[in-house]
Formats: sequence, C-alpha cells, structure tokens
Amino acid sequence: MNIKRDPSRSFFAQKRRGASTRFLFFFTMLAAALTALYLANMDAVQAEAFRALNISGEPTMLPSQHATRGQTLFYDGELDEAIAEFEQAVAMRPNNIDYLYELGMMLMEADRFDRAREIAAQALEVAPDDPRGYTLRARSLMWSDPPQAIQVAIQGIDRDPEFAPLYAIQGVAYTNLARWQEGLRMATRARELDPNDIFVQMSYQWPATYRGDFRGAIEALETAIGLNPNLVTPYFYLARLYSLAQVGEQTMAIATYYRILELSPDNERAYLRLCQTYAAVDQARFDIAQPYCDRAIAINPEYGDAYAQRGQMQYVRRNYEGAIESFEACIENGSQLIECRYLMGFSHYRLANYAEAWEISNEARAIASNMSGMGIIVENIDNILDAITRRSPDFSDQPIPTTVPPTPLPPTPIGGFGG
Repeated sequence: MNIKRDPSRSFFAQKRRGASTRFLFFFTMLAAALTALYLANMDAVQAEAFRALNISGEPTMLPSQHATRGQTLFYDGELDEAIAEFEQAVAMRPNNIDYLYELGMMLMEADRFDRAREIAAQALEVAPDDPRGYTLRARSLMWSDPPQAIQVAIQGIDRDPEFAPLYAIQGVAYTNLARWQEGLRMATRARELDPNDIFVQMSYQWPATYRGDFRGAIEALETAIGLNPNLVTPYFYLARLYSLAQVGEQTMAIATYYRILELSPDNERAYLRLCQTYAAVDQARFDIAQPYCDRAIAINPEYGDAYAQRGQMQYVRRNYEGAIESFEACIENGSQLIECRYLMGFSHYRLANYAEAWEISNEARAIASNMSGMGIIVENIDNILDAITRRSPDFSDQPIPTTVPPTPLPPTPIGGFGG
C-alpha cells in the first residue's frame, strides 16, 4: 500500500504544533490558578516577600491586618477606631466586598449614613450578585425611605434567600410603615436564619415592641449584648425598653445607663438619658438629674438636646432666667425640639418680658402648626398670646392667630397665665 503524504504539511511540524497548543493551554491554566491563589493570599505573599528581602524598619500594615485590627476594636467597643481601620483596608483593597460590607455596617452603627451609602454603592458595583451590597443599600434606607428599603432587600433576597440581615431590614421597614405584623414575621425569620448576628437581634426589638411584646424585645437585645458586650448601641435600646416595660420603675434603665458609662465614660448621650430618666420618675429628682445634663453639656458644648432638657427643668423650678439661657443655647446648637421655643416664650412671659414673649411665641406657633400632634402645644401658645394682649398695653390691640380655645393651660409652679 502506498501512503500518500502532502509534502507541504510536515508530520513533525503537526506534532510540534499540537504539543505546543497543549503546553500553552496547561501553562495558561497554571498561570490562572497561580494568579487566583496569589490574589486570595495577597497579603500573606507580600508579607513573605518582605521577609525574604530583609526589609527592615516599620512595615506598612497590610489590608488584612487593618481589617483584623478593626474587628478586634469593634468587639472592644471602639467603634470609631474600628471604622478608621476598615477605611484603611478599603482604601488599599477597594474591590474587597468583605471589607466593604464590614465598613458599611459599622458606619451605620455610628449613624454615619451618608458615608455608608457611598460604601453601599461601591459594594454593588464591585459585586452586583452578592447580597451584602443590597444589605448595605437597604439598611441605609430603612428609616428614611422604608418602601425603597423593602424593594432593595427583596433584590438582595433574590441573590441569596437565606441572608438573614435582609429580612431584619424588612422587619424594621415594615414596622416604620405601621405594618407591624409583617414586620414581626420578617424579623422572626431573620432570627431563625442567623441568631448570632448582632444586627438581626437588635432589629427584632422594633416590631416586637410595637406589637407589645416587651419581653421578647428585651430578650433579643440581651442576646445582642451577649454577642458583643462592649457595643453600647443595644444598651441604649435596652434601657428604653426597661422604661416602657416597667411603668414607673426606672431602676433597670438607670443601671443600664451606668453600664454604658463604664464602657464609654465620656458618652454625653448616656448622661443626657440619666438626666431625663431622673427627671421623669414619679417623684422627679431634679437635684440629681441636672448635674447629669450639665455633664453632657460639659462633654459636648454643642449638645442642643441637653440644653433643652436642662431648660425644661429650670422652667419647672421657676429659674426662668436660667431656662431662657438654656433654651437659647438649645436653638443656637440646632435642636429641633419645639419645647426650646415655646417654653422660652413662657419664661419671658413669667418675667414680664412681653415683647420677647410675643415674638418667640409667634415663632413657636408657626413651627408647631406645621408639625403633627402639636394641637395641645398650639392651644397653649394661643393662650399665652391672649394673656399678653390682656397684660401689656403695647399688645392690647394685637389679634391672636385663633380664638382662644376653652382648654386651660397646664398648671405651672406659680399658677395660670390669666390676667
């Protein structure tokens, strides 16, 4: 038999080309595998390279070291410091979804929602099929835009139907929409999926509280505290619930605020809560309460709400000059509490400063009229305006905004506002 061979195609050349193709394929696969291994262990590879090259001096921390340190600080209760470490990690590895998620969740624990939304957008761009980006986005919206938060959470659940925080977010969002039963159902599902998630446990308290299950809400917060005893946020929620669940009994709430101060000695919010709690007990203890407000202001001289609480106590104790000073500081430092304005008007009235009382009371009335649930306050302001027209000749011909309602003013330390 004669085998005909095309002399233009070399047998050996064909063999070499086949071997070369296979070699190239395996080399490419090996290179890809090594690249993936390197990327997965980049920090360790870099650290080993530094050691091999005998690099001396203070080494630059690796992203994983910043992240590890951040986690340690978080569990030590050092939230701001933990955030700073994860910011470093993200700056060095902007495409690492693990770092982005931890940073975003910590930012929202610190109420830094603007920055958290930036991180959420970055996470969604880096990993559009990872539920964690949707979690960050949804959580950043659950208070300000609950319907949108629910929709984003659903998109995340489409990526991972068992990612617990997405259900927890819906639990809070539905509660904010007054759909308490649905909120409780979602929050319960979240706890079933991941009972060891701090955010999940803290979130459960909202629908549980609105459904009247104080014991269940307290239990969830106590669980959250057990998961991280050094994080102050669940303690604040827990103290609030103790006050709600035990009407007239503030002992547990006060003890919880003292615990917060053990963890965070300069926590102005805890001092304010102690001030408010002592002022609200059945036999108000203003003598004990006011030093706590003073301490909150000393720590943060721009703490408008602390000035508001101090001013209210000064007003009740007939220290109208002090009350006016506190209410002015309250307004100057940005507090939106209506009490700062209308009680300052009442204080001026008590001191017969009718021009000042008239001006600030009208200002307070304009603000209160545009707020929901302010009917009684508006009526009280109308009463004070009417009293001014009867007491001061300078305002006797001034019309008041509405007819004086029959509802009497609440009793005050020195009687009513009548002429």
